[in-house]
Amino acid sequence: MFEKILIANRGEIACRVIRTAKKMGIATVAVYSDADRDAMHVRQADEAVHLGPPQAGQSYLLGERILKACRDTGAEAVHPGYGFLSENADFCQMLEDAGIAFIGPKPKAIRAMGDKITSKKLAAEAGVSTVPGFMGLIENAGHAAEIAAEVGYPVMIKASAGGGGKGMRIAWNDAEAKDGFERSRSEAKSSFGDDRIFIEKFVEEPRHIEIQVLADSFGNCVYLNERECSIQRRNQKVVEEAPSSFLDEKTRKAMGEQSVALAKAVDYQSAGTVEFIVDKNRNFYFLEMNTRLQVEHPVTELITGVDLVEQMIRIADGERLPFTQEDVTIDGWAIESRVYAEDPYRGFLPSIGRLKRYSPPDEGPLDGSPASGAGPAGRAVAGGAPIVRNDTGVSEGSEISMFYDPMIAKLCTWGETREAATDAMAEALDRFVLDGIGHNVPFVAAIMQHPRWRSGEISTGFIAEEYPDGFAGAHADAAMRAKLAAAAVLIDRASQRRRAGSGPSLGETLALSRDGGRRIVCIGEDRLVVDASEAGGIAVDGADLGTVALDFRRGEPLAKLRFADGTLHLRVDPITSGYRLRHAGIDVEARVYRPHMAALAALMPKRQAPDTSNLLLCPMPGVVVSLSVAEGDSVEAGQTLAVIEAMKMENVLRAEHKAVVKSIPVKAGDSLAVDAVIMEFET
Repeated sequence: MFEKILIANRGEIACRVIRTAKKMGIATVAVYSDADRDAMHVRQADEAVHLGPPQAGQSYLLGERILKACRDTGAEAVHPGYGFLSENADFCQMLEDAGIAFIGPKPKAIRAMGDKITSKKLAAEAGVSTVPGFMGLIENAGHAAEIAAEVGYPVMIKASAGGGGKGMRIAWNDAEAKDGFERSRSEAKSSFGDDRIFIEKFVEEPRHIEIQVLADSFGNCVYLNERECSIQRRNQKVVEEAPSSFLDEKTRKAMGEQSVALAKAVDYQSAGTVEFIVDKNRNFYFLEMNTRLQVEHPVTELITGVDLVEQMIRIADGERLPFTQEDVTIDGWAIESRVYAEDPYRGFLPSIGRLKRYSPPDEGPLDGSPASGAGPAGRAVAGGAPIVRNDTGVSEGSEISMFYDPMIAKLCTWGETREAATDAMAEALDRFVLDGIGHNVPFVAAIMQHPRWRSGEISTGFIAEEYPDGFAGAHADAAMRAKLAAAAVLIDRASQRRRAGSGPSLGETLALSRDGGRRIVCIGEDRLVVDASEAGGIAVDGADLGTVALDFRRGEPLAKLRFADGTLHLRVDPITSGYRLRHAGIDVEARVYRPHMAALAALMPKRQAPDTSNLLLCPMPGVVVSLSVAEGDSVEAGQTLAVIEAMKMENVLRAEHKAVVKSIPVKAGDSLAVDAVIMEFET
């Protein structure tokens, strides 16, 4: 076995590989850019080598520097993780020529499957079902529109060397096809150095289901069942699960066998994923093969007990697969929520900054019971109790940079059933404390409670269909608002008492005797009357909620309340006269008043937000890619004004209404902070 390996990556996936390498007794070497000098993966590795500036093109994408790092440290093999150089055949060949093992497939397979155009041709030859489309050279935007019309709208415009949702657009007409072609080509060139584009039919009501394969160098290949990745935003996966609630055993077997046939056709070795689009009738079509470890691999590990990173290392070292297809089973259900540095309340725009507070739920059994051991994939075995796993590359105080992918963590849960795994995920998300940047935890928490998710009736259009106007927080019905009001009063009482010591202060005692413990809680426009007894009984607007038990320490971010019909986990932050309470994507400000103070509070004037309607503000930290208008130009609603690149994605900013451009204080190439002025319009 290798004695030392280098991980040519960063963030959570570098930490994930280090975790398995340590378990196997293998020393590890990390690489890092200036931006990652103090990163978690650097601290966890046995050695670390500096590569260069923060930009990936000047650090993580420089194969020669990584090869030199291997020689300088004596690393015998390289694990590429995902992204960066993980599917770069030239890098793989460079390592092989230097006598250093690549923990992944051979260059031939990477070249064949890494090019989406070539891979579709090979898939068809191997008997794999493929989507209709055009795989030839597309000359320009006009040509793209002609092809799209021939294929038939809607179409998917995709980068040949793409991945991770980059270089992908859906077009429903000629105008969108032209614009999508230009944007996809630009993103593809920036992210992959390859601007080739192809067009294929977009399957409506689709589900994105992929098959995990594992193959050794002796011709043995198995499929480890499927993952469903249908919850996507802008073609970027947000929630994944294994297995799929949609597949039957016949379809699962057919997809798995076709995936194995494709892998064998290109002499595939290592872990790989064959992605399919599946329509409502369970017809499935090949999309692409990812010749690397997938972001969502933990859910497969959780239901199979197979450590995919360990198997990749063993295959690269020349070992045979230790099991056959008959040995692969499905044990329970697993869900992964990708925690992104994206603000759902600002249109999911990227967010950067320092993690002032980072406290994910503890890994292991969710109920806190002791684990009876650890499975081969790092999953605690706890006799059926739901389990939490959190793959991350950050800690409290870490900096989220504009230079890399916005992923913060991959929160995973396992349960014996889909419902159990979903309930566990909902609770784990409520326990996830993250401050300092915008993030999508509230959004994913809301998905876990959504009826469509709960029923399993999902598709890749789920987010666009259910949140067409963006995300403004989950809705709290009357019953939930009553519970939140009760929680606010109990938390307020606990905070007051702890400020005064172990018992109630004189002021609190007098207040209770004067108004009987009555409080008015204002949540938005609602005024709820809460009566709380010393014994813990509580009523809201006259409705008795019974005795409510509170577990809360003043100054801590989480509270746990046990109502008669269940337990509520709340994120608590003090605000003026009350608390900001968050649960399952619900986010409210609950202000707690004594009755006479509530009447006075209603008379207070409300602060008006400044008028920025005559300004185009930068919605996220990023770089100006292009400006489409000049000072003095008249613009129409919907017209493209500028393109901003942030976290490897291009964002098109359009005019909200008809206007005349007064001034443009920025130029292409400028780095902008959030809310920086890009343009000013005539008032």
